[in-house]
Amino acid sequence: MAATPPSPASILVVDDLPANLELLSAFLAKDGYLVRAATSGEAALDAVFQDPPDVVLLDVLMPGLTGFEVCRRLKQAPATRLIPVVLITALQDRADRIQGIEAGADDFLSKPVDSQELAARVRSLVRLKRFTDDLDSAEAVILSLALTVEARDRFTDGHCLRLSEYATALGRGLGLPDEEIAALRRGGFLHDLGKIGVPDAILLKPGPLTAPERAAMHHHPAIGERLCGELRVLKRVKPIVRSHHEHLDGSGYPDRLTGDGVPLLAQITGIVDTYDAITTARPYKAAWPSERGFEELREDVRRGWRHHDLVETFIDLIRSGRFEDLTWRVEAHRS
Repeated sequence: MAATPPSPASILVVDDLPANLELLSAFLAKDGYLVRAATSGEAALDAVFQDPPDVVLLDVLMPGLTGFEVCRRLKQAPATRLIPVVLITALQDRADRIQGIEAGADDFLSKPVDSQELAARVRSLVRLKRFTDDLDSAEAVILSLALTVEARDRFTDGHCLRLSEYATALGRGLGLPDEEIAALRRGGFLHDLGKIGVPDAILLKPGPLTAPERAAMHHHPAIGERLCGELRVLKRVKPIVRSHHEHLDGSGYPDRLTGDGVPLLAQITGIVDTYDAITTARPYKAAWPSERGFEELREDVRRGWRHHDLVETFIDLIRSGRFEDLTWRVEAHRS
């Protein structure tokens, strides 16, 4: 059976002058691209958010929103920041180029546009977009796998989303940068990915585990790390997956790390994982109230397992009431 050929790339051309739009569209259509046009910055934003293209060719000098501002807005939005943007300009001033770079532009074309240069730059950026799409697809597969693992146990339904919410809130409360907040969000979903390698007889056992069963369970962080593979988008997530069961005194697993050797994002995930396990029903216990969760976390601090400041910051977040609608969000996510 013959392979299905890739669909043509979609290019959005933005210019307030119809003659420029017609010229660029003709160049691109000749190379087999699907071309759409917008005549203003506002129309360009609407077009991108409604049906994201593979590449945006954007005139700089337009009435209303300039190309610089459109580019900046696209690059600030999580849903569109990976779409390559080419700024097309007659401006040759160094300051204008710097302004374009600061807005997040991926490339520049000078007017009048050379058709061969246009073809080469668009071809290169389409390749880049297809590569990042592949990375996003691979991450989506792994996230789906993580939710499938969660679905094996009705008692942990919604656990991944709750951890993602708790961990990102704690990360923001600690003033962590955006890339680490994103890692905490993904880590909330992927932290127990390795449980796919744990038999149901162990994972769902209602009573205490035997020593061999406990040893099998302790392998799941390492299995999860391996399943994350070498995906670039999961580079910051892998330490969370591997180390969220480590304790500061070296009594955790799988590597018996100590002190600052336990990655901060893994410490955060370990705290919120413990809290969620205490305050939700499991095969071996009923759900306990938040105050019992606070007591257990503070006991972990006294044991030397967790940092006092992290635990107290998290307790303050829970007491602030910001998670009162979390049950509703879990239900909405599930449906």
